[in-house]
Amino acid sequence: MNQAHWHLLFNHVPIFGALGGALLLATGLFRRQDALLRAGLWALVLAVVVGLPAQLTGSGAAKVIKDMPRVSEALIKNHAQAGRLGYWVLVAAGTLALLCLAMLRQGTTRARQLAWGTLLVAVLSFGLLARAGNLGGQISHPEIREGFGTPDEL
Repeated sequence: MNQAHWHLLFNHVPIFGALGGALLLATGLFRRQDALLRAGLWALVLAVVVGLPAQLTGSGAAKVIKDMPRVSEALIKNHAQAGRLGYWVLVAAGTLALLCLAMLRQGTTRARQLAWGTLLVAVLSFGLLARAGNLGGQISHPEIREGFGTPDEL
């Protein structure tokens, strides 16, 4: 397996990890269920850890596909920039999640406030990572690019 294979294998995890973590966290907050709240926080931490290989294999994947037909350097660059931004926002969410878990363990009253902030950052990371995933898909799937297959005139 080459770097592109590994990148494709891992790149969906941070997207769905951020979504799953945010949904569990939101459910735990709204229902006031600590088990779901903790599950959401741990899901965000896990998404950061498992998402790291997607970041580390990105440049290798770009080298594998850069000379393929219909693959442009601009598409790769846009995807890479979006992926880095989304991942670093996910890292922020994961860091807040760890801090929130520590505060919950200590019984700190502000833990729930931090959980709400963590939820906001997690939702933002999901949006950014989903955008990065879409941009990545456009690299080798021209059918999802803007204007592909759209009739010139209606």
